[in-house]
Amino acid sequence: MSERSIMRKPASGNLVLRIAVGIAAGIVLALLAPDAARAVMLLGNLFVQALKAVAPVLVLVLVASALANQKSLHQAHMRPIVAMYLVGTFAAACLAVAMSFAFPTELALTTTDVDIRPPQGIVQVLQNLLLKLVDNPFNALITGNFIGILVWGVALGLTLRHAADSTRAALADLSTAITTIVRFVIQLAPLGIFGLVAGNLAESGLSALAGYAQILSVLIGSMLIVALLLNPLIVWIRTRRNPYPIVLTALRESGVTAFFTRSSAANIPVNLALCERLGLEEDTYAVSIPLGATINMGGAAITITVLTLAAAHTLGMSVDVPTALLLSLVAALSACGASGVAGGSLLLIPLSCSLFGIPNDIAMQVVAVGFVISILQDSAETALNSSTDVVFTAAVAGPAE
Repeated sequence: MSERSIMRKPASGNLVLRIAVGIAAGIVLALLAPDAARAVMLLGNLFVQALKAVAPVLVLVLVASALANQKSLHQAHMRPIVAMYLVGTFAAACLAVAMSFAFPTELALTTTDVDIRPPQGIVQVLQNLLLKLVDNPFNALITGNFIGILVWGVALGLTLRHAADSTRAALADLSTAITTIVRFVIQLAPLGIFGLVAGNLAESGLSALAGYAQILSVLIGSMLIVALLLNPLIVWIRTRRNPYPIVLTALRESGVTAFFTRSSAANIPVNLALCERLGLEEDTYAVSIPLGATINMGGAAITITVLTLAAAHTLGMSVDVPTALLLSLVAALSACGASGVAGGSLLLIPLSCSLFGIPNDIAMQVVAVGFVISILQDSAETALNSSTDVVFTAAVAGPAE
């Protein structure tokens, strides 16, 4: 398969069809038998837990194996992918500013009992990132610290490049074995998503979102524009080819699963499997996909920016363009430090609110609003983040020769 064909030919949709059936079945069950739907939520929880369990080991072994058996193309591919991650995240934040100015939104800010300890400044966010870099490898695996896992995977991979051929071959065999386990887990996605859809609809429903229709419209509208216009533009600038085949494939096969798992970290195995089916360069995607789950956070940047500006508008604050651009930069940097779990970006809203002198207790009320709408906001955010990892990787890394 040629690199050009990657941009034209989508991957097999059999799994996607089964997932669609699972979604439909979950909706029907939630409407007809809510109690039964709550019970099958266990299937969804087991699926998400299985993904979270396998993802840290998968990332460590795949990154180490890819670098230990590294080809010369790897470094040339990683630089533009990282650049696309950072540019895409900042561009998403800027778009969110424009959308917030075009559609100003007010929030119903009330007291809340949510007990959260968000970062108190950008320095603390960067400090936390540095501490994660030097985490104990076993603790990183146990806690799902993918930044620390990446560091250890890179370190092991680079030091094992000069190991005996038998050692590198054994590492490659271990990588293959873990990948096989991941394939089995991914084949359970239809059952898992069936449980997630049924349980979530039966538990929360959509009626609770009616009062937040406008803020949801701005958030999800911004994410759709990034997914369908901004990301394709970035890919076209890089490849000068029609970007929509790979964009739509990533949204269908990565975005759908991420929408329901609501975890970029949990979706790493799904993205790695998709990259393999697309025939991308393994040395590249084995590193770029877990890295993207850590720093490619366009959806998180949108959430932080839109909710912060909504709070400022609610309080009657005037926001000029330079301040908005500064907010975009802070939101992009903060988003890169958002954890790869559900709701991670919401914890960084008080940080951006501090730019406008918004008191922390008011900022925490904005976080509470975020949790109320997270049934759709966080799902759409994760779908955008995770699918973009595949889109940008495919734009740079062609199929293995």
